[in-house]
Amino acid sequence: MNPLKGNVADHYPPSRLKGLNTLLHPESPQYGTLLPKTVSPFFEKLLSQNSPFTQSYLHTLALPSLLCLELQQELDVPAVSDVTSLEHDAASDNTTITRPIYAGNAISTVCAPSSVPIRFSTAFAAARTEDAAEIEVRALDPVEVSDPPTEHISTSLTKSDFGVASRVVSGGRALKNAETFQSTLYPPADALGAAVGASRAAVDACYADNSLQVGQTGKVVAPELYPALGISGAIQHLAGMKDSKLIVAVNKVSLCT
Repeated sequence: MNPLKGNVADHYPPSRLKGLNTLLHPESPQYGTLLPKTVSPFFEKLLSQNSPFTQSYLHTLALPSLLCLELQQELDVPAVSDVTSLEHDAASDNTTITRPIYAGNAISTVCAPSSVPIRFSTAFAAARTEDAAEIEVRALDPVEVSDPPTEHISTSLTKSDFGVASRVVSGGRALKNAETFQSTLYPPADALGAAVGASRAAVDACYADNSLQVGQTGKVVAPELYPALGISGAIQHLAGMKDSKLIVAVNKVSLCT
């Protein structure tokens, strides 16, 4: 289930996903940009009607807002995250779930009894498409939010690809602001054919998107060339780039002390 904007046929032309029989379709200008504060009330209404759904970018955003303590108590809705498989035994009404633990080094198998009403599940493989068939399209009334506390300003897509980049130019908090970050890093990155990265401090200061973060809590890179501008070299950042072949530190202190 996704709240779609516009003609539903534009989103699901003539093939369909395997197992898809009913399409729930709310429509509202507020759903044009998916913000937790505007879509969470709709999901609260939907969940109260015992309708399960699975993960997408939207649900990743909405769940933290939905799964507050009060809502869990009201709807009796636990959350199950990072699920890799799910099997339901109709005879016992139990659900067996597997999920990775310890950074993916082990797999945990959990059996949820019938007393646990599972509503959320995530991380399933994409469904296959099949020949077109009759699908029930059910229009749902949206839940309008008056005076929402958040507003979508813009969407910026990064072009960095750390997985294949042989050069990565990163910037830190010393670059002062987002404008300086972009004007300082992107021209040399374009000239070098490099991807752009950032320290956690720069990401936390909103100089760059969190998808650009290099470090222990970001992405690990090992390029041939790693120029680091305004990055002092915290151990968490070093953990993400210490295997680079050549490190060029532009700072008052050494990146590799």
